[in-house]
Amino acid sequence: MLIVTTEHISGKETEMLGLVKGSTIQTVNAFKDIGAGLKTLIGGELTNYNEMMDKARKIATDRMVAEAEKLGADAIVCFRYSTSSIMQSAAEIMAYGTAVKFK
Repeated sequence: MLIVTTEHISGKETEMLGLVKGSTIQTVNAFKDIGAGLKTLIGGELTNYNEMMDKARKIATDRMVAEAEKLGADAIVCFRYSTSSIMQSAAEIMAYGTAVKFK
């Protein structure tokens, strides 16, 4: 599945199939969360949260692609991520775009 952030794919004529999306809500375990809290005292990168967000983006993207495949799409254009805080230490990641079929 070709996924692009642009509205068009160079050299391709497309037919729009519709919006596709995938989402997940992820959190780290309590021990990692406590460790991250202590890390804020000294500063630095919160690698546990980076790993959590990487995993969440992959899950959301895979779910979006599965939805596009059900529509018979060849690609997804105008691809974006959106994130929001659900509760302390939990975030929702949404991947969305427009499913298209090549003519």
